Amino acid sequence: MTTFKAVWTGAETALNGASVLLTDVLWPPANAVSLSKGDDARADAAWKLEAYFEERPDAAALTALVADTGLCAPEIEALPDIDWVAHALEGLGVVEAGRFLLYGAHDADKLPDDDARIAIRIDANQAFGTGHHPTTARCLTLLDRLGGIAPHSVFDLGCGSAVLAIAAAKLWDVEVIASDIDERSVEIAQENIALNGAADLVNAIVADGFGDPRIRVRAPFDFIFANILAGPLVEFAPAMAEHTAPRGRVLLAGLMAEQEADVRAAYEAAGFRLLNRLDHSVWPVLLFVRL
Repeated sequence: MTTFKAVWTGAETALNGASVLLTDVLWPPANAVSLSKGDDARADAAWKLEAYFEERPDAAALTALVADTGLCAPEIEALPDIDWVAHALEGLGVVEAGRFLLYGAHDADKLPDDDARIAIRIDANQAFGTGHHPTTARCLTLLDRLGGIAPHSVFDLGCGSAVLAIAAAKLWDVEVIASDIDERSVEIAQENIALNGAADLVNAIVADGFGDPRIRVRAPFDFIFANILAGPLVEFAPAMAEHTAPRGRVLLAGLMAEQEADVRAAYEAAGFRLLNRLDHSVWPVLLFVRL
């Protein structure tokens, strides 16, 4: 089957924003994205974003999608018949985030022999949730710092490949419910949960927001992950408060730096207080507590 690749070059910030649009906004989304720096060692060297598709994408639609990032029309080419999704992700290597190690099957022999580390296997079959994106890796970093404070109930809203749900289950030995609006994402999440021996702790379901009765019956939660987009984060703030236990914590990611003020305002208005923040030029991560 022919695979198509769309390529943009430019500044890292603009390409980071475009990568989120390609995987979280575009429908159907890109099958994989890969962001890399050019060979020039200068700090201002151009970066390259490659997006892979099973069918030839509409160049005009892609151009309109990323217009607000300042990027121009992509170059699109047809590729030879190999598994380009896996090819794009296999070179990313092992992700270390606190005590967590995220790896693909091809990197299993590179894991350190250290019982204190928590290994999570996520194979290169999808672009989202592999842990290589700063939002996922930084969520894991902050989660690692909270390791000694085990909650009783955990919810992963917009779980993608369920990396965060699996990490929480392994770290705290606690039951986790994980949901995503996309049915294929949940199928992949379920595969990853089984692959990591967490099927007895993590239940992944198809659901939109907090409306599903399987979520409501488990609320209020002591800990909620939401690594999604800024718009839904703001929209869900009141419902997040309704479904979070007093003194419960909410870990938010997926927002960009210029969107942080709006997200913070929405959660403070809903009765949360900011506990911690991991700074990043593009992707800050916020930890709130419900008052």
